[in-house]
Amino acid sequence: MDFCFFPAGMMRQKTKERMRLVKIWNASNEQLIGDRIEIAETSFARMRGLLGRKSLDEGEGLWISPSSGVHTVGMSFAIDVLGMDKNLRVVRIWERLAPWRATSLSLRTHSVIELPAGRIAEVPVRVGDRLRIELRV
Repeated sequence: MDFCFFPAGMMRQKTKERMRLVKIWNASNEQLIGDRIEIAETSFARMRGLLGRKSLDEGEGLWISPSSGVHTVGMSFAIDVLGMDKNLRVVRIWERLAPWRATSLSLRTHSVIELPAGRIAEVPVRVGDRLRIELRV
């Protein structure tokens, strides 16, 4: 059996068939950011990121933790990226990060959420906003 640790000490058994999903809200304005956000829980999942995907649909995204920055090398579509500290407060925002680009690295950034391009402006999300993450059942 392969186990992994989820933030706040939660432990679960890993299965190949089931991807762990969460809903992410902007707690500062109670707007839903995404309702099908995958968690990159393993080193391989964090390294792979969104490679191989053709796009992200509305509501989809990827939460990479830990991560202090991302790249879009090998991707064919732009993404929005939120950088958060350990308390889920937004400390960096990269909108419409084009393919074959990279974010700067930030020691304040503990995790990132990759979203469809344009989602940050739709919600909206600003530096300083606090996010809330709910497990999907």
